[in-house]
Amino acid sequence: MTHNELMAMLAGTEIPVAYDHYAEGESPEPPFICFRYPRSNNFSADGGVYYKITEADVELYTDLKNPELEERVETILDAHNIFYDKSEVWIESERLYEVLYSFEIGGNANA
Repeated sequence: MTHNELMAMLAGTEIPVAYDHYAEGESPEPPFICFRYPRSNNFSADGGVYYKITEADVELYTDLKNPELEERVETILDAHNIFYDKSEVWIESERLYEVLYSFEIGGNANA
């Protein structure tokens, strides 16, 4: 999955989405999504990268707990056969919930 394919997939949630963050003062009202690639977990062979594996984090931000929006994101991930781990945290300083979906993408996500 490429970066553009992931962007298009997340756009299917009909929730505003940005890579990594929104510019200062340009963040939409919640809910919104940010995603990024925090690290790789490449497969090696013969002393080099044989197959690129990129970790992706999709962060859903809401001001209230919203299981319906979580289900919307999960339905999109499920439809693309993406195996994900899910966690949640309350960010007191932002007064937002962050629901984090972490998964791996095979191929070159930065293309």
